[in-house]
Amino acid sequence: MKSGKFSLLLILINLFILIPLDINGCTTAVISGSASRNGAPILWKNRDTGYLSNKIIYIKESPNSFVAIVNSTETSGRFVYAGLNGEGFAITNTVAYNLPKVEKEVHDLEGQIMSDALRTCSTVDDFEKYIKKNLGKSLGSWSTFSVIDGEGGSTLFEVHNNGYKRYDTSVSEKKYFVVTNFARSGEKDEGAGYLRFEQATKLFSEIPMQKIDHQSIFQKISRDIGNPLVKHPSLIDLKAQPSTSPLWIHSKNCINRPSTAAAVIITGKKKGDLNSIATLWVVLGEPITSIAVPVWVEAKSSPVQLHMGKTAPICEESLRIKKIIHPFSEGFKKNYLNISKLVNKDGSGFLRDILETENKIFSETAEFLKVKHSPDEFAEFQTKMAEMALNTLRKIK
Repeated sequence: MKSGKFSLLLILINLFILIPLDINGCTTAVISGSASRNGAPILWKNRDTGYLSNKIIYIKESPNSFVAIVNSTETSGRFVYAGLNGEGFAITNTVAYNLPKVEKEVHDLEGQIMSDALRTCSTVDDFEKYIKKNLGKSLGSWSTFSVIDGEGGSTLFEVHNNGYKRYDTSVSEKKYFVVTNFARSGEKDEGAGYLRFEQATKLFSEIPMQKIDHQSIFQKISRDIGNPLVKHPSLIDLKAQPSTSPLWIHSKNCINRPSTAAAVIITGKKKGDLNSIATLWVVLGEPITSIAVPVWVEAKSSPVQLHMGKTAPICEESLRIKKIIHPFSEGFKKNYLNISKLVNKDGSGFLRDILETENKIFSETAEFLKVKHSPDEFAEFQTKMAEMALNTLRKIK
């Protein structure tokens, strides 16, 4: 190889190393009560990760017990990726690739930070105190954290080891923040997730003010397979597509991606309402292959369908369905999605069944929450909803 070509190869390799792989490229939002349907703050996270087997666990702790999403190998609750505690404090995160990073310092402890916060914090201000106290090279943060609390707080923190910026949703014109993989306070035009940010921002803008809720986010945003630069067929378009003719899209830059392991929406407590209950809703698996189920700290447990075994039963079914729409395993081919399996002219698309069951779960849960319940009643109901979801997924072929 000539020296000039060799030098060019080295430059290209170095450039590739410096480009964020965007594997952990989550898409999230923090929404104030003034923008939500029921007046309570909301958190949303599409979790993107190389670890596709996830679970929901309940951790009995002091002073605060909590429910959280974790990798399926995690049992201690010391590394979590979104969660809710009994005080109504909840937290999610995304990696922010354009925040300052010192290579010799500690990194990748965001899961531990969130676990600590769920165990010890009751309010947004408590979390800020925690960050201030622990700033330094051992903090291990290169991330944004979205936080809500039982007092109506809804805030975005952009945190690196040696500093942070706080943004309350009250300063936002829309009263919410959409977040992908760049920080507002970070280096301009750096980071990742700009296409997902643009698409999610557009979709949120289409939901009228004070109409945002868990159902609209799951069904209009979390499962979105659009791209702001490349026209993908809509669900209406797909109704004219025969199931026997595969229709492929490259979905890596969509909000719902092959690397999306779960979607979590936490609907917070309503400020001033002593009877208000915070709910963690989870779609375990790639959102278009699974169904939302409610979980409560008050239940003092997680449904077996969301945590039992090496792979939780709902996650196992979702991963099976995932192979139907992502049949390729070779290299970058795994990023291609056969959308004719979701909706088609023949009526054999499985998205209809997913949405019918999910809407039933939403409706029954709304009725259930109209009155007070004991821990056993919460546990029994969330298990019933999880079993309903699991039965639907098992029927998809």
